[in-house]
Amino acid sequence: MRPEFFWAVSVMGLEEKVRQTIRKYGLLSGGDKVLVAVSGGPDSVALLHLLCALREELSLHLEVAHLQHGIRGEKARQDALFVANLAKSLALPFHLKEVNLPGLKSESNKGNLEQMGREERYRFFVTVAAERSISKVATAHTRDDQVETFLMWLLRGSGRKGLGGMPPIRRLTLRGAVEEIFLIRPLIEISRTEIIDYLTLHGLTYRTDQTNLDLHPLRNWVRLDLLPRLRERIDSHLDERLAHLTDLLREEESILENLAREHVEAIIKGQTLMLDPLLRESKAMQRRLLRLWLETILGDLRTIGFDHIEEALRFVAEGPPQGRLSIPRKWELVKEYGTVRLEKRRRLQKPICYSYTLQHDAELTISEAGVKLLSSRGSFSSDVLPENDLEAVFDADSLPGTLTVRNFRNGDRFQPLGMRGHKKVKDLFIEKKIPLPVRRTLPLLSAGNEILWIPGYGRSEIAKLGPGTKEILKIKVVVSGGQ
Repeated sequence: MRPEFFWAVSVMGLEEKVRQTIRKYGLLSGGDKVLVAVSGGPDSVALLHLLCALREELSLHLEVAHLQHGIRGEKARQDALFVANLAKSLALPFHLKEVNLPGLKSESNKGNLEQMGREERYRFFVTVAAERSISKVATAHTRDDQVETFLMWLLRGSGRKGLGGMPPIRRLTLRGAVEEIFLIRPLIEISRTEIIDYLTLHGLTYRTDQTNLDLHPLRNWVRLDLLPRLRERIDSHLDERLAHLTDLLREEESILENLAREHVEAIIKGQTLMLDPLLRESKAMQRRLLRLWLETILGDLRTIGFDHIEEALRFVAEGPPQGRLSIPRKWELVKEYGTVRLEKRRRLQKPICYSYTLQHDAELTISEAGVKLLSSRGSFSSDVLPENDLEAVFDADSLPGTLTVRNFRNGDRFQPLGMRGHKKVKDLFIEKKIPLPVRRTLPLLSAGNEILWIPGYGRSEIAKLGPGTKEILKIKVVVSGGQ
């Protein structure tokens, strides 16, 4: 038999394999509008022709999109022209966007050029799809790409989610977009060898990106150096087995992720993480729940790796009752006893330090604490006793001449009512689980080195009411603007 016969059988088999992949993962439905991402390389050219071959059968509406990234100069412009002509020859609408990635990277002075390129492509594809009411964006990722991705994540020490590789279908998002848009990968079970055979038989031309031959990028090294040696050392079916492994890992990851989401309500209240129920879970589930909580608030987990999660778990489980831990992207975990919340990292601020003299029968505003103190002097009677813990009544004749209202200082002590000895104010704060921000501004009534009253939390033995009390000083704390 002639070689052309085998090629024809192979091509018919390739179209059927793509059809099976589409059915297996539910990638397309009849009447779908699909934006096909075409770079001009062999994979994307084959994808476009294969979808065109299935267009009538599936009643597809196809459009073509190409991002000219500005990295390869004139060659990149020729790629864009090639794709434009290809779309024209197939009578398909064509969408082009030109960006200057090196310039964008230089302006931001940060980021990875490859990652930036990926983000710009997807942003462009989603924007076009939203504008054109297109529900699917098709990319030409093949089984080879899947295996390369698996090995790259493996070498980087990724967990199960990364090792699951690229899903055949996933949701794409764009802020403000109403329509649901999905990324689909119809060639995810097709090898690159099958692609080249298909193009050769049909006499289809494509563009070659010479930067793909550069061994410096990790993906190129995996593709051109590591994988060929592994295939030679093990066998030619290595890719098929590794691709199967990514499917298994991705399916198991989905089950574990759903299991974690069932635990979310018990550990997350609003945007606050509750520590007791979190720490009752296994360490593996703690990692998942912490990642899920962070992803819910941040939108994604970019730049937050395994080490950051482990450090955060140590912080919440073993760290002090209150504290802060910096994480990437200028965020902080703020721990206050049994809860953790996420805040933007604060700039270093000067410590708050205030001290004011409190006069009898006067009003004193403490702007640092957002409160004011009302003091009034009068004769003792049973109806002048405190109504709540934001009021205090003292024997006026037992008080020193000058009273001071100030915030906490290290070493502050007081003699709690009913006790003989003194106690550190800091220990009281810990016992009452007073958050650090409150501690820093809470007004303390003092006379010299003695703390007389900590509004809301306790007063001292000094100047307590007794049988000989004739004149009293009553002090009330109200929120500024209150009555």
